[in-house]
Amino acid sequence: MILSVVLFSSRLNAQNNHQKKPNVILILTDDQGIGDLGCHGNPWLKTPNIDTFYKESVRFIDYHVSPVCTPTRGALITGQYPINNGAWATFKGRDALSKNAISIASLFKQNGYKTGLFGKWHLGDNYPSRPTDMGFDVAIHHLAGGVGELSDYWGNNYFDDTYYVNNQPKKFKGYCTDIWFKEAIKFIDNVKDSEEPFFIYLPTNAPHSPHYVADKYAAPYKALENIAYPNANFFGMIANIDENFGKLEEYLKQNNIADNTILIFMTDNGATGGISRDGKMGYNMGLRGRKTQHIEGGHRVPFFIRWKDGNVKGGWDINEVTAHIDVLPTLASLCNIPIPDNAQIDGLDLSPLIKKTTTKLKERTVFVHNRQDWKKPLDVEKTCLIKDNWRLVNGNELYQIDKDRKQKNNVADKYPEKVTQLLSANNAFLQEVKTRKEYNEFPSFIIGNANQKEIKLTIQHAIGDDRPIYKPEQVAVGVKNTNNTHALEVEKEGVYQISCRRWPKECPGPILGIPEENPKNLYNYKTISPKKVRIHIANQILEKDIYPTENEVLFTVNLEKGKTFLVNDFIEGDKKYGVYYTYVKYLEN
Repeated sequence: MILSVVLFSSRLNAQNNHQKKPNVILILTDDQGIGDLGCHGNPWLKTPNIDTFYKESVRFIDYHVSPVCTPTRGALITGQYPINNGAWATFKGRDALSKNAISIASLFKQNGYKTGLFGKWHLGDNYPSRPTDMGFDVAIHHLAGGVGELSDYWGNNYFDDTYYVNNQPKKFKGYCTDIWFKEAIKFIDNVKDSEEPFFIYLPTNAPHSPHYVADKYAAPYKALENIAYPNANFFGMIANIDENFGKLEEYLKQNNIADNTILIFMTDNGATGGISRDGKMGYNMGLRGRKTQHIEGGHRVPFFIRWKDGNVKGGWDINEVTAHIDVLPTLASLCNIPIPDNAQIDGLDLSPLIKKTTTKLKERTVFVHNRQDWKKPLDVEKTCLIKDNWRLVNGNELYQIDKDRKQKNNVADKYPEKVTQLLSANNAFLQEVKTRKEYNEFPSFIIGNANQKEIKLTIQHAIGDDRPIYKPEQVAVGVKNTNNTHALEVEKEGVYQISCRRWPKECPGPILGIPEENPKNLYNYKTISPKKVRIHIANQILEKDIYPTENEVLFTVNLEKGKTFLVNDFIEGDKKYGVYYTYVKYLEN
């Protein structure tokens, strides 16, 4: 009798699990190229857990992203091309999503999913662009584009760092990648027994530079460093990711979650630490190019997906051209989630390919436009237009990728009709793009909203024509930079306080001096000597002297509702340069 009850209960649980909507885990690694996997033929790197997953997955083998990280992340979250959602760079005010942007997390949350993010966001650190503003119930992440950048918590360096838990700083113990996976597992533990399925976005900051990892992971690769490949620590970071991937897989299986979970592994752009800059050392799966470049190695990456209960399994390849913009509509389809009619999604639903109800997508061109600047992406230069096996790079280099994987033979003169066809598709695409608000206006951080009472602006994200700076080491030694402008939207009319600083609030120090604290002894502090601070906002120009012991120079301004720019500078003789850290808040009284 007891055995019968147990068997019936097991069948009932299995039936309930089968009927429940699938969970989703999307793992995105940072700066890992297409050749940086054992299953893709790398002769040195060992990734046994991801290799096993590869054998069980459906693999998109002609899958494309953007050549740098923010544009890829924005496309994944919105299903829109970077040039359409406005997040086409990694700094200078073009690395954030705009207010009211569609979000895959919001879509899943509105349809009964518990949503969590663990790792790297890089789509805005202030309201309304933070993960919690974009539909994530739980968000544990670092700030800006990497752990330890100047916009991140001061003193972070991958080990024992302070990360943000739903926008509040919290000290963690351990290595960054280990923390992201552990926190994701904790999240699953908390929600797995509920009726609601979960959606997890797990974008690691590794193996992005700086290449910090425990010695035990890098040690196996030291012997051939600078002989066969350029960076043992880079491989060590991937080995650590693989270990964590294996732990997550084991947890899912032990808790009977694996089969009804859509699990995806992909990377955000082309090769970095796995090949030398000239491409002569390392392994890139036969492709030419690396991160930032518009040839194949810059934007073609791995994409593996498995969902056993949905019969998405078996270790087979899909050859169709696919892209980051396709992830949102595909997951929505697999999970029976409707997409609003006004969403303006650029991507296609790939589920018919995955379910083998078709072998071909509708005819289309995939567009790779981005620009590492606040300025708009160029129409034709620094682009790649992709259709079937054709690649048109910079408008005048045509390659037939199935016959010329290294892209050594420009056949534009041989096939002028293909060049014309691709350029015509690009022109039609751009005509629509250029009508969009996101293309023509900066994403603005909002002040005067209760969701974030004080916003933090840094020189890393300031708009301007100087070279960007992003390292705290540069701030520490006083590297001067003329980028000085921030796009804001005033939501509530009233009085605001603007605090201009040399050092971030978590590590305060005089503008003309240095902080008392040097976390982990990471920095070489040097002083600077500005005499004044000047701000320009909403037709008001204000200037104040800097006194020796001041940590901040405070301005109080009356602001009307609407969009504006804040320009702030340190003034030193006849020179001016951007303020490193600025905090803006509404004054209630």
